[in-house]
Amino acid sequence: MAKQIKKQRIKVPEQDPVARIHNFNEVALGYTWDLAVEEASRCLKCPYSYAPCIKGCPVNVNIPGFIQKILERDIKGALEVIHTTNSLPGITGRVCPQEEQCEMNCVMGKLGDKINIGKLERFVADEARKQGIYPDIPQVEKKGKKVAIVGSGPSGLTAAADLAKMGYDVTMYEALHEGGGVLIYGIPEFRLPKEIVRYELKFLKMLGVKIVTNVVIGKTFSLYELLDEYDAVFLGTGAGTPKFLNLPGVNLNGIYSANEFLTRINLMKAYQFPEYDTPITKGKRLAVIGAGNVAMDAARSALRIGYEEVYIVYRRTREYMTAREEEIKHAEEEGVKFMFLVSPIEFIGDENGNVKVLKLIMNELGEPDSSGRRRPVPIPGTEFGLEVDAVVFAIGQKPNKVLYQEVPELKTTKWGTLIVDEKYRTTMRGVFAGGDAVRGEATVVLAMGDGKKAAKAIDEYLNGEPWPEEIKPANFW
Repeated sequence: MAKQIKKQRIKVPEQDPVARIHNFNEVALGYTWDLAVEEASRCLKCPYSYAPCIKGCPVNVNIPGFIQKILERDIKGALEVIHTTNSLPGITGRVCPQEEQCEMNCVMGKLGDKINIGKLERFVADEARKQGIYPDIPQVEKKGKKVAIVGSGPSGLTAAADLAKMGYDVTMYEALHEGGGVLIYGIPEFRLPKEIVRYELKFLKMLGVKIVTNVVIGKTFSLYELLDEYDAVFLGTGAGTPKFLNLPGVNLNGIYSANEFLTRINLMKAYQFPEYDTPITKGKRLAVIGAGNVAMDAARSALRIGYEEVYIVYRRTREYMTAREEEIKHAEEEGVKFMFLVSPIEFIGDENGNVKVLKLIMNELGEPDSSGRRRPVPIPGTEFGLEVDAVVFAIGQKPNKVLYQEVPELKTTKWGTLIVDEKYRTTMRGVFAGGDAVRGEATVVLAMGDGKKAAKAIDEYLNGEPWPEEIKPANFW
């Protein structure tokens, strides 16, 4: 008699919302061995050559393969399977939008709930870390060539790992005082603990990757100087320049970009001021403008540093929010208030230049715009004020031009992203790029996919593939 497959996914234990808004500990507590095996047993074990989940993964993790190893209770084997294509499973298991990628294609979804692939991947990484297990370090012949990686975010980390496994001498340059890029400064501890990123970085160092911090390429030294020392360069500098709305009062004290707000909290421990030197505006009410994952991170962080009321201010309706459903659900559980169909029009300050009122106007939805979403149209006469102590802009970011503003050979798009071809080659010989520096603001795993493909292209270039006379811009969208 065939074994009956459970249709419902096994729930992951979580911190209670009432308790977790008072700490920065991780919300999802992760599977135990028994829960992981129970969830893994739901997998239909699609053959590797067919498995739609693999095709939906930007780094092509052998998902049925590592799930089978969980069923065998072989944690090192599961880790080895994942590491074949993904060197950052503790990170991707937490922050990947699996519901839009691997899980979206899961065949089990035709029978019941899709397999919780992300949480199973996280389980493997976490259990390996608890046991002090790393994948075996591949023994490869050294190529005798050097590659520089600029930026230690997800695209740079992935490119560095793959190139090191190929036998290249890899050095990674990071502008801040700790490696990890956006994974360290941009994602809150309750979603991605710093110890996870540091553990993954340790593996890169075991592979031989050198990480040099406190170096701003374009200021400390130039891209030209890098090319004098290295055989190839990969630019994974991300999108760290915030976007603001040009509205009256936007320069008042207490108005932050999400980038600054989260960096102060995540990397500089502003929530422990004055024990730590970095201050941050404290008060009763804070508004976040935007509705993506970064907006959810900022809103939920604000609750944890002591704000009593936190609002998400969004110009469309809930169905158009770009944040992951899981992040929206967690924000709702924690008490974040959502204001839909409203847009900011002015910031009003007090006599000391501190923001005190966010002036808003109601919208109605009109015809779809270029994004396919219905355009918000302001309704005259519906203006009103919301008293606030701080405002956070989370409406997107664009690449920082510090590195290449004095490098005319590097061409950019009208959005400020680097132009690359299908092999991630920029318009400057020997220089490759990927991640948000090329795509604009995107996901961690898409950046990782870029880093993996760029590493392969760098290997081909360093093995004699000629550089094209003309770079034909690729379209990754």
